[in-house]
Amino acid sequence: MFFNRFSLTRLFLLVLLATLFACSGESESTSVNASTSSASEQQTVYEWKMITSWPKNLPALGTSPEHFADIVEKMSNGRMKIRVFGANELVGGLEVFDAVSQGIAQIGHTGAYYWQGKIPSTPFFSTIPFGLTGTEMDAWLAFGGGNELWQEIYAPFNLIPMRGGNSGTQMFGWFNKEINSLDDLQGLKMRIPGLGGEVFRRAGGTPVTMQVSEVFTAMQTGALDATEFVSPYNDMAAGYHTVADYYYYPGWHEPGSTLETIFNKSAFEALPEDLQEILKAGTEVMNQLLMDELTAKNNEALRVLVEEHGVELRKLPDDVLIELRTISDQVVAELGATDDMTKRIYESYKNFQSGVENYHRISEEAYIEARKLPGR
Repeated sequence: MFFNRFSLTRLFLLVLLATLFACSGESESTSVNASTSSASEQQTVYEWKMITSWPKNLPALGTSPEHFADIVEKMSNGRMKIRVFGANELVGGLEVFDAVSQGIAQIGHTGAYYWQGKIPSTPFFSTIPFGLTGTEMDAWLAFGGGNELWQEIYAPFNLIPMRGGNSGTQMFGWFNKEINSLDDLQGLKMRIPGLGGEVFRRAGGTPVTMQVSEVFTAMQTGALDATEFVSPYNDMAAGYHTVADYYYYPGWHEPGSTLETIFNKSAFEALPEDLQEILKAGTEVMNQLLMDELTAKNNEALRVLVEEHGVELRKLPDDVLIELRTISDQVVAELGATDDMTKRIYESYKNFQSGVENYHRISEEAYIEARKLPGR
């Protein structure tokens, strides 16, 4: 059959229109299917459990997880509901890691240094004696490679870790005797976890790992001679000023303690992508909120402790701090040589600390010294 030029053009246009129509129909069908799937996901309500290592109503540490649950529910328009359990309500405070790993709860809020017996390198993701401050820890985790290493060591346990708050530099703690020299630490029973506990042991003390809810009674009965916890705001709420006379600083053992939010990996990855992102954002909000609250509240709490409760505030003598620093360097270096993975983490941490200390000497430290200069 013969087609003139006009007929060929017309035929081409008809084929093109038919093709576009078919594609349009297919696209519309695909769009409908996707929309149906999306609508189904949008209607699913997830009810999760969050367990913590803290008494539920403890200011900052205990209340921040509640705030996290609240903002996640609001951001998800009610699709993600999280019930928060304090220590001992569902599991013990030192059982959070295993419970989330096994799926007893989907989320935990705790401290990485509690799990050193399972993973040697976990203190690097909580706090290191004479190590990074709170803001420096945040920077290492977010931009120094820390997060990637943290995820790597938790993956075999079916866990995803994220930062969930930072205490800033803590107090050294509460004592029932004055500390004038290293001799005064000999035989002293102190609740002090992590690497700080090992340093304390080598300095002659007896470190005890004990969940927070048990410490007050142990101090009251004399089972403990001393305890560290966090800082004035939390410590006053815990009532330690009623069972100890002396309050020592600085917190060389916990210069910037990161709290962790851990997720059951299987449960997290089964969520729709938007809910995963909402949970991530919620942890970042909690991370900043907790540090902001402690920074804002610590000074007033310290004033009340000293002026209204008669607490004896003491600075550790410089020679004691120097000895503790020497022991700390040895303990951290030995930990860094434990295995290849821990060595990688140790080198990353130390390299970052060296760099950030160099900058902070001419920024943060120099400014704080300048702020102390007398006026004209």
